[in-house]
Order: sequence, then structure tokens, then C-alpha cells
Amino acid sequence: MQFRDIVGQQAIKQRLLATVRENRVSHAQLFLGPEGSGSLPLAIAYAQYVSCEDQQPEDSCGVCASCRKYQKLVHPDLHFSYPFFARHKDDTALSFIEQWREALTAQPYLSMDIWRSYLEADNKQANINIAECHQIIKKLSLKPFESAYKILILWLPEYLDKEGNTLLKLIEEPQPNTLFLLVAQNQEQILNTILSRTQLIKIPALTYEEVKAELIKRGQTEPAAAETAYLSSGNLTEALQLLHQQDGKGYHQPFINWLRNCVVNKVPDIMSGFVEQIAKAGRENQKNFLRYGISYLRECCLLLAGAEELVHLPAAELETAKKLTAFINLPMAEAISAVLEKAHYHIERNANPKILFLDVSLQIVKILHFKMLPAGTQYI
Repeated sequence: MQFRDIVGQQAIKQRLLATVRENRVSHAQLFLGPEGSGSLPLAIAYAQYVSCEDQQPEDSCGVCASCRKYQKLVHPDLHFSYPFFARHKDDTALSFIEQWREALTAQPYLSMDIWRSYLEADNKQANINIAECHQIIKKLSLKPFESAYKILILWLPEYLDKEGNTLLKLIEEPQPNTLFLLVAQNQEQILNTILSRTQLIKIPALTYEEVKAELIKRGQTEPAAAETAYLSSGNLTEALQLLHQQDGKGYHQPFINWLRNCVVNKVPDIMSGFVEQIAKAGRENQKNFLRYGISYLRECCLLLAGAEELVHLPAAELETAKKLTAFINLPMAEAISAVLEKAHYHIERNANPKILFLDVSLQIVKILHFKMLPAGTQYI
């Protein structure tokens, strides 16, 4: 993994490069960023750069023996630790290293849900157990084999329970030329004793434009990339998953048509048309449709609040949103959003989609008509 392979995050890349050039490499660093921001690829690219035999000004060379081994995730001085679903009490991350390499090679922007699909999770809870902590101590007590540094990348330290305290002395006083790179998503779930011993590197979510550009680069049409980037809210992992789940028609027009029928109170059309179609769409598409509606109404709320400069909608969707805000007010938008959020919650728990979406439709009709639409309304 090289820095050039990572989407956006230019400021973070320059900061990491500077620490190596200026010989300010901290022995324990915490890469903290939301899912899909690229925190894990950044940690791997940083480790590769540190170990590169021919470091370039802006990236690792990519061709030396060290870089070739890093690209295959088989370098003897690169170690990984991560949550797993232990089958036996003495299982460690090494028990699942082949699945890890396969998952990480297929999707560097890895999420816990994707990682789970590579393992036999059953009903087990993922964690980093005491056996893994002891294995980490054992591995890092040895000197580097080939490179100047021995590096451990610990993905999701949030899954370290009190067993994580076993690592404190090693993190605080490691062997010479040993690097701990922790990659986390939720600072509040990390042991404070570990937090206090690491240098924090905050990684922001990707921008709408960065996600959109990456999706177009991967062969998506501009309309599909724009809608998916908008729906993913800066999470590239989610954006890539959404592309596989969509049926190619998008969510904007079906959502607007649904609202139109609710505005004019066409309950028969809602029952025979929209409800029947959405019930056949599958649970993931139903969830994404609702999430699109929630996000779209959030942008409408920004328009209603006079903050148009903060709205990031494709041109056609922005035009429709402006028409929508001509007759819907802020309390209405907030009320409909709340209904959609509740529906999303129930879809996740396998609610009957026909009953659910009919009920949601009737609630939206009630909100739109009992909140009193302005006289002379021009429907969208």
C-alpha cells in the first residue's frame, strides 16, 4: 500500500512523511478516523514508507524488496492484530492471518461487517483476547528481522477489554525500533490507559467530491457516483457497498414520487404502486432508500435554515429540493425525518416491509396535511 493509492487525506500524508524525513517517528501512534476515511490504509502506507529501502520525497518506492513484501502483506517485520471470533481460548490473530490478508487485499477500506463475512462468526462476539495480547508481547520482544523497524498495526483497539492493560508496559517502553500503529474509529471506547500512551493523529471523513471522484475513477457514471457519494456521507467503504446494492435506478426519483403521492393523498396509488415495489426491493435497498430520504430531508432543512452554502446535492436534486422547501416547513421536514429513522430501525429488525411502508406513508400524509400546507401550494 502506497500513499498514492489512498483517496484524499493530503494533509495527513504530508504530516506522516514529515515525521520520517525529520526523524520524529513516535513509537506509539493512534490513527483515529471514522469508517471509510482511510485510516487503515494510511497506517499500512506509513509502515511501508518507514521500512522502504529507497524512500522517495512523497512516497515509498514500491519496487524494493521491502515494498514488494509489504504489498503482499508478508513482510517479516510487519505484524497485524485485529478483532476475531475465537473458536478456542488459545486462538490469536495468527489463526486467521490468511483470511485477514485476503480481506485486506480485496478491500483496503475494511469495515467490521466486511471482516465478519470472512470469518465463521456465528453468534460469537468479536474481541482481542488475552492470548492475542500475550502473542503481541512475544512477537515484539524480538529484534527486527530485515527492516530498521518492527511494526505492529493494531486495528480497532476498541475491542481490547481490560486485557489491553497487559500491553501498557510494552507500549510505554517498547524494544528499540519498535512501532505501535493503532487504528481506531471511536475514541471513547478505547482504554484511557492506552490513549494516554499514544500520539493522536486525527483523520477526517472524506469529502463528497473526493468520494465522487474515486467512484468515477472506478468506472461509475457521474449521476450514480454523485448520488452514492452523497448517500455515503464521506464513508468510502459504504459508498463501494452501496454501488453493489443499488439496482442502477437510484433513489432520488422514487423518493420524490413517493412524496408527491403523499402530498396529494393518493393512498390507493401508494398501496398498489410504491408499497408493492419497495417490498420487493430487498432489505438492503429498503434501508438505503430510507437513508437517502433522511439525508435528502437534512439538506432541505439546511435550505430552510438559509444555509444553502452547506448543501452538497447534485444539480437536479438541488433544484427539486428548492421546490420542496417552497411548501414544506422545518417542523414538517424534521417530523418526516424522524418517521424515516424509525422505519430504518424497524427494517433492520426484519419488520414486514408492506405493513411498514404503508404505515410510514400514512404518517407522512398526516404530517403534511395536519401541519397545514400553505394556500396555493405548487406541488413538486
